[in-house]
Amino acid sequence: MKKYSLLFFVIFIVALNSFGQTSVPKPSPTPSDEGDVVKITTNLIQIDVTVTDKSGQPIRDLKPDELQIYENGKLQPISNFSFVSGSRLSVAENAKKQPKSADPLVNLPSTPIRPEQVRRTIALAVDDLNLSFSSVFWVREALKKFVNEQMQEGDLVAIVRTGGGIGMLQQFTTDKRQLFAAIDKVKFNLSGNARTSLFDPISPTLNEEFGVPNPDAEKDDSIAAAKDAENKAFRTEIFATGTLGALNFVVRGMKELPGRKSVVLLSEGFNLIDRKGTQQQPSRIVDALQRLIDLANRNTIVFNNIDPRGLQFVMKEAQDDLSNVRSERADQLLADRQNILNDTQDGLRYLAHQTGGIAIINQNDISHGIRRVLDDQSYYLVGYLPNDETFDAKKVRYNQIDVKVSRPGTRVRFRSGFYSVASENISNKLDPTAAIVDAITSPFAATGVTVRMNALFVSDAKRGLNLHTFVNVDPKDITFTKQSNGRYKAVFDVFAMTYGDNGTILDQRYSRATVLADQNEYERIIKRGMVSDFTVAVKKPGGYQLRLAIRDKESGRVGSANQFVEVPDLGNKQLSVSGAVLSHEPFAAGQAKVPDPKFDTTIKQFRKGSVLQYDYYVYNAVLDASQKSNVTYRLKLYHDGKVVFEGGSVPLQNIGYEAMGTISTSGVVQLGSDLLPGDYILQAEITDHGSSRKNNKVNQFVQFEIVD
Repeated sequence: MKKYSLLFFVIFIVALNSFGQTSVPKPSPTPSDEGDVVKITTNLIQIDVTVTDKSGQPIRDLKPDELQIYENGKLQPISNFSFVSGSRLSVAENAKKQPKSADPLVNLPSTPIRPEQVRRTIALAVDDLNLSFSSVFWVREALKKFVNEQMQEGDLVAIVRTGGGIGMLQQFTTDKRQLFAAIDKVKFNLSGNARTSLFDPISPTLNEEFGVPNPDAEKDDSIAAAKDAENKAFRTEIFATGTLGALNFVVRGMKELPGRKSVVLLSEGFNLIDRKGTQQQPSRIVDALQRLIDLANRNTIVFNNIDPRGLQFVMKEAQDDLSNVRSERADQLLADRQNILNDTQDGLRYLAHQTGGIAIINQNDISHGIRRVLDDQSYYLVGYLPNDETFDAKKVRYNQIDVKVSRPGTRVRFRSGFYSVASENISNKLDPTAAIVDAITSPFAATGVTVRMNALFVSDAKRGLNLHTFVNVDPKDITFTKQSNGRYKAVFDVFAMTYGDNGTILDQRYSRATVLADQNEYERIIKRGMVSDFTVAVKKPGGYQLRLAIRDKESGRVGSANQFVEVPDLGNKQLSVSGAVLSHEPFAAGQAKVPDPKFDTTIKQFRKGSVLQYDYYVYNAVLDASQKSNVTYRLKLYHDGKVVFEGGSVPLQNIGYEAMGTISTSGVVQLGSDLLPGDYILQAEITDHGSSRKNNKVNQFVQFEIVD
């Protein structure tokens, strides 16, 4: 790759590179202006009600006088009533809209989405704390099918694991590459409570699930085994509570997100009944579940739960040891196994029912279950005015909601109720740094300050794997004050974070930057913006999210940017490619502009009719006996998901050979003068013809904007 002498504003560079490690303030999502979100406040209570016929199809023509709402048994006058359609294109219809020239195997990078563009916010929560080894494969396959075939335009999606990191809000994206990276992390969790098979082997000394001693076994062995079972029961309760706690965090992360919000929980369930004692419900699990239900109901989040175990017939399995066990005792052990299945499924049913969702139980097609859940998005938004007793906790601790529909043959789902505390009374007091934390954790870019960022994967001998990140801050959104000495001064906060593909925080930097500029420097800043770069070292391959937020100290305006970057595994000798540095080609016809790669790489704006140059590295290329490569590339240009240009296969240009099969190269694209303004994606399919590997191709994507 060419070495450029890049001009930048020195003080801003120093501020970024001097970030220190610091604790992260508690995240708080970016507020939304979504109008149809259900709220529980002292002024209005709105709930969403799903009404279907016997076949499960939504009824769309219900009249207000056909529906009644009861709060604690008292009929409430309805203040507002509307139908929200969730109809979407079917998979087949969506496929017809795809351009025939587009490669269906290529997942293009997504463009940023605005809150008003979101129709559905979906969290696919994989309960790997309680997921058996045999279920993991089918869950992964169903998730892949969802991303490839069922996810549609306007869907904001996260794939989270209950045993993963806590960066739930950072996972919501429209980028399929990021979702596939999350799917790759869905594996059998050895640290969880799950089994390698659906049920534990039956032991001749006890019923391991509930600690009931086997009378045919020795007394000492039975006592020891019963103790082990007691410990196991406690462990099971702890992991169930852990799952509910993780789901609570997911719901909090979704609290202010727009669209129809739902959690699709893929789990083998949790017990709500303790069969061995007089206590019918373990308080720890029930308390955690009730808090989760109340939080979900307050924030219009529906739980739709899927049991990946499918339809099960409980019987003796090869792993069971029933030697020296009387037949009636063996029957009891198998009955206990059936109880386990029923009880854990009841937990899934209860959570779904209490939040107005559905539970997919005893069905072998997980993908069909997800599709059924996603199709169930039409509902009535109904509101009523609360009375004085609704939020008087001394009189009523929990407000029970009931909805009745007078039309015959209908099925109704709704939220069960809420505690006697208004949402505004349970909100945490905002932290002084909440605005900048809101911006950096939200899946949407804050626009108070225009921030552009472009992170490129690069590998070199000195730094190893790293993300070279270019930043441009629009000075028109930053307050500059002229000092008595004639210089201009601006102060702003900078918050940068890097997340792994499961939401784990890998790097965080927080600093206050002070800019001092004379007249000439100030004019250059106003014209070019404040341009800088910094490098984040990464230890291993995988998907990474880089997030940056800027807050102007004087005005309080906040801006943010985020990007997902895939870092390939160079150690497996697979053909790979770095990110691309962009610039206007020097001395191109009609261009008098001097190339400014740092500015162009960050802004990524090019005029139609101009020439775009891109420089990058190719890694692990195979060299022949003369130490030469046989690598070609083929270009495609996309606009609005459609191919607007497709070239032929040509050899790499301007090649430079470096250590260990690394090639520095560049290319140019003449942007047609007839291209429409807007966002474009340039795809370079690079093929190593000298490689004997079956997969000798790799794709590189360059996102940019064409302007008039």
